[in-house]
Amino acid sequence: MSSCLDTARPETAPAETSRFRPAIHFTARDTWLNDPNGLVFYEGLYHLFFQNNPYGNVWGNMSWGHATSRDLLQWTEHAVALACDETEDIFSGSVVVDHGNTSGLGTPDSPALVAIYTSAYKVGSEHSGTQAQSLAYSTDAGMTWRKYGGNPVLTRNSANFRDPKVFRYEGEQGACWVMVAVEAQHQKVVFYRSDDLKSWDFLSEFGPANADAGEWECPDLFPLAVDGDPDNIKWVLIVNVNPGAVAGGSGGQYFIGHFNGVSFTPDPGSIVAPEGLASLPDPKAGSATLQQCLWLDWGRDCYASVSFSNAPDDRRIIIGWMNNWDYANELPTAPWRSSMTVAREVRLTAVNGSARLIQQPVLTGPCAGEEPAAAHNLMDAGTFELQDSVFRLPDAVPGSAQVIEAEILPGDAEQVAYHLFGNGDGSAGTVLSYNAATAQLVLDRRRSGDIGFHEKFPSVESAPLVLEDGALKLHIVVDHCSVEVFAQGGKVVMTDLVFPAQGHAENRLAVKGGRATIRTLTVTALS
Repeated sequence: MSSCLDTARPETAPAETSRFRPAIHFTARDTWLNDPNGLVFYEGLYHLFFQNNPYGNVWGNMSWGHATSRDLLQWTEHAVALACDETEDIFSGSVVVDHGNTSGLGTPDSPALVAIYTSAYKVGSEHSGTQAQSLAYSTDAGMTWRKYGGNPVLTRNSANFRDPKVFRYEGEQGACWVMVAVEAQHQKVVFYRSDDLKSWDFLSEFGPANADAGEWECPDLFPLAVDGDPDNIKWVLIVNVNPGAVAGGSGGQYFIGHFNGVSFTPDPGSIVAPEGLASLPDPKAGSATLQQCLWLDWGRDCYASVSFSNAPDDRRIIIGWMNNWDYANELPTAPWRSSMTVAREVRLTAVNGSARLIQQPVLTGPCAGEEPAAAHNLMDAGTFELQDSVFRLPDAVPGSAQVIEAEILPGDAEQVAYHLFGNGDGSAGTVLSYNAATAQLVLDRRRSGDIGFHEKFPSVESAPLVLEDGALKLHIVVDHCSVEVFAQGGKVVMTDLVFPAQGHAENRLAVKGGRATIRTLTVTALS
């Protein structure tokens, strides 16, 4: 069926928006994509499956596209892995390596890759109008897939039961598979267990809590050691919400707590609205409380983030969909539409006595510390001071992304700002700034280029930021249509799409209202 879909694609002339095609972020060749699905590492390859419309560049005909990479930067797109048909659309899910052949779908010496996905059943089918969980499996290292004959393997006769993330849990009673899924419109995460991936038993549920104004989707659950301490393990529950995220529209929140193989218990410090923000009578109180929730990303364009199964060295690596449902179908790109975020390694660290996620972009090669083959140092500016002045950075270059790393002492300056994709006179561009009076990191794309395709696209995002020993630490990944900011070692993350005007490539650092010391400043090109 995949080959039929491939041949059904119309031939497309070279697009006028090719300048927006990212250098190091995955996009489908000529179709639509949204949620990352089935992230798994196997036999030296990272597999990225994703929600895909094989027939066009807007949402519809949901199937699983497929791409692979050895370094999480350069991706090869393959044929559609799981195709929609007259019975079902293929909604989000996960992939596991069935090392013990618990499902019987592989062999002990050659384990199957098993996909657990949501069957969105169509009108006229046996399970019409419901969403249920189904299996598909691969015995050739993920390159071709076959649906399991006993599908669906789990149903609640619900219209919005979806997005299963499955992992292997080792507990005092032995090992089993655990599924984390959602009842999307009830703002609940539901937990199930299985011995063989085919028969599932209900365990518990969690929610609503914190941000619950929209549907809950694409959950994930995994353990991490706080600051690397194996005696201090916490569990991270990711729950994406649409709409109702902190920057508007869709986004990802998380909870820190404990999972005992049956239920998830959040730490008190990660719960600010025990019954959900929708239960608060005062909308202003709800808005203030929203800022106190734990967010994966404070920007507009990071949704449906989930982690890789079977990642090497027990690393926890996530990828999100770099878009927002507020305007997703109308992005000014063709023939492709939508991209993924850069891969991010997540860890836990103690912040004021509570465990919090930190994220760092994965920009090195497949071996620990290995530099990507196409990395070129563009600037190492050393240490210097700026007072009410501007410092030019290397211009954006077609075909390459830029990674800007800096440690800055704002001193008595009122504002430290990066102006990206500028036009030379300061009247256009994307501005990332730290404002001393408000202690906020702000990302402003209101003059970033093409903003007219949707009324909700022009925006200003902000996040609270605490200087560390007086220092502002920034790690910025700038690609042809995106800005991803990892501040204070990854404690604060912001992601926004931008669509610069033709020829707008100037980058600069500006200091206003005082003197700042730039301790370090480097710029690297990646392609």
